[in-house]
Amino acid sequence: MSVASFQSFMVIGLLCLIAAIVFMAFQVWRWIDLQKDSEDQSLAGIGHELRFNLNRVITEIGLVSRGEAGAQYDLLEISHPQLDALLSRPTRADRRTLSYIRGLYDELNARKLAIRAALAQAADTTRPIQATADTLINGLATLYLWEKQGGRPPPEARSTRSWSVRDWMKEHQFDTYAVPDMHLRDQVVERLRVSGMTLTPKPLTHTAHEYYSKRYDRQADPNAPFWKRKDKAEAIETVADPAEEAIAAE
Repeated sequence: MSVASFQSFMVIGLLCLIAAIVFMAFQVWRWIDLQKDSEDQSLAGIGHELRFNLNRVITEIGLVSRGEAGAQYDLLEISHPQLDALLSRPTRADRRTLSYIRGLYDELNARKLAIRAALAQAADTTRPIQATADTLINGLATLYLWEKQGGRPPPEARSTRSWSVRDWMKEHQFDTYAVPDMHLRDQVVERLRVSGMTLTPKPLTHTAHEYYSKRYDRQADPNAPFWKRKDKAEAIETVADPAEEAIAAE
């Protein structure tokens, strides 16, 4: 083999080797990118699964409260295949939140079991419904943290306005009055605040629902425009003649 042929062979061989290395690197990069996309979709699926289950709990609470669920009504057990699949393998997600969601599902199933027992015995369902609603509020707060705060615990979540939480609930069409005798949006905001999340503005004397339900009384408001109206007796004393007051003083 001549020197020229040998050099051509070496160049072709090196080019083939470089092409093979580039192809292998591209395949590895593509595999890693597909794994990342798959994990992102799995994490998003956890939120969709939780939202679906919470909506079903809200519907079932409404049916029981309105008396449309008889003793034979079967409250469906909550299933969570996406969460189970994600917990079965290593993931970059915060496993504290995943474990909390898993415990939340167990608690909701226990609450549903208590309601089913009350229905079967024709007993009062008020207390089981209230307990289920309390767990539901925890679930909605957890769903907000999962979707808007990256699944962080409340003390580690960034500060945000309470109206952002209410707007998020409106986007997902969580009805304010879905649970009887409860303002759902105010309860979720308060639960996040009690759990340690910083929500602005700071807690006020009244919730948003209570504030806008009040009837404003200008006469009872000391900071109202033109101040509080004076009583007739006070008005008469104010316009009294100073000379008469001096005579009365003597």
